Amino acid sequence: MIGLFFQRGAMAIATTFLLAYVLTIVPLPSWLSTVRPEWVALVIIYWCMALPGRIGIGTAWLSGLLLDVLTAGLLGQHALSFALIAFITIQLYQRLRLFPLWQQALTVLLMVILHLMIIMWIKGVTGATGENWSYWLPAVSSMLLWPAVFITLREVRRRYNIK
Repeated sequence: MIGLFFQRGAMAIATTFLLAYVLTIVPLPSWLSTVRPEWVALVIIYWCMALPGRIGIGTAWLSGLLLDVLTAGLLGQHALSFALIAFITIQLYQRLRLFPLWQQALTVLLMVILHLMIIMWIKGVTGATGENWSYWLPAVSSMLLWPAVFITLREVRRRYNIK
């Protein structure tokens, strides 16, 4: 995995993950924070779809651990869900690439819902309180922002000739 970091475009990929972490932890008003997209999940889905040989389950797991540390969450909850999302994306990447953006967005919606379900399940097992309907809004906002995220990250990949 360390060797992959020194390949072409690794700094650009790392920068996209860093930007996703910043967008995840930046303070927002309470009404806006309920619809905050799952930025790190979106970046993982894109890079697993675009470069399944370089960005995979290990990267997703480490990204989840870092997000758990940054958000002071239960260690491993995001790691588990991101690893599962990466696995599903890598299994389906050839099909996903052929989908038009609106179908990719629907697939992203399902993956983010799966991510949120895993987080909710882990919180339930640990005795955390239940969530209301607004818990699912990040899945909708992630779906709506997927075309912009896809186009932006595709442009980064092309500009830095990342293969």
